[in-house]
Amino acid sequence: MITLTSQLENKELAYNDANTYLSRHGFSLGGGWDYKQGVFDHALDEANKVWLRIPFEVTRGELDVDADASDAQVKLGTPYVLRHVYREDDNPDPDAQPKIAGALFDQFQKPLNPDANIDDKWLNQAKEHLSKAESQFPV
Repeated sequence: MITLTSQLENKELAYNDANTYLSRHGFSLGGGWDYKQGVFDHALDEANKVWLRIPFEVTRGELDVDADASDAQVKLGTPYVLRHVYREDDNPDPDAQPKIAGALFDQFQKPLNPDANIDDKWLNQAKEHLSKAESQFPV
């Protein structure tokens, strides 16, 4: 993981505004959110292994992405780039959990290396995406 200096860090705004704006720049809400924190993700590669992430914490209200509108106010954290290395052979993940009487397996396997080295190519691409988002950020 490599952190990036950003003008977005410590910006506080309504979650709905942050989500709307960042989605225009290729970000989406990451899957690990809860009612008090989360990340906006932007995949840098087609395989979805290298990510630019902007973490946030909920400072007021409660994050509920299933509601039409959220009253949550969020504070953006320090953006970072990370790369996950996953099992890519035909052997299933030994930690995968069988579901529905063993018919399905958990698709969310743990990465073999959740903090793999990041090539300069990805780091530069992340900085470019972040710079574009910063230059047009409404707050």
